[in-house]
Amino acid sequence: MSAKAAAISIVVADLSVSIAFYEHFGLTFTTPESADGHAEADLGDGLRLMLDTEESVQAFTSAWNRPFGSPRTALCFQFETPNDVDAKFGELMEAGFHGFRGPWDAPWGQRYASVIDPDGSGVDLFAPL
Repeated sequence: MSAKAAAISIVVADLSVSIAFYEHFGLTFTTPESADGHAEADLGDGLRLMLDTEESVQAFTSAWNRPFGSPRTALCFQFETPNDVDAKFGELMEAGFHGFRGPWDAPWGQRYASVIDPDGSGVDLFAPL
């Protein structure tokens, strides 16, 4: 039996705010602001990003609680150049989103930056140096 990664799911407080955040990365949501609190974007190669509201998740998982503390996972976006990382980080800061760590040259050979999405999930930006 084999398994194939098909989707990444993130629970969000406000679907429209989260869609607006992830649209900064060029994602297009095929089911924006659906009545059932769910939206999806194609990430390529059959992989999807799924956003579900806290209310929709609680409707079928009553034991779900909002996590707290530092991000435990991060969705990572690769860019072509280090300048692209700097520009995207600047764009997100100008749009009012929260930076976790500004752009820096990582010892593993990448320009790297980390931001926090509207619900506290980590989002990393990187490009080869």
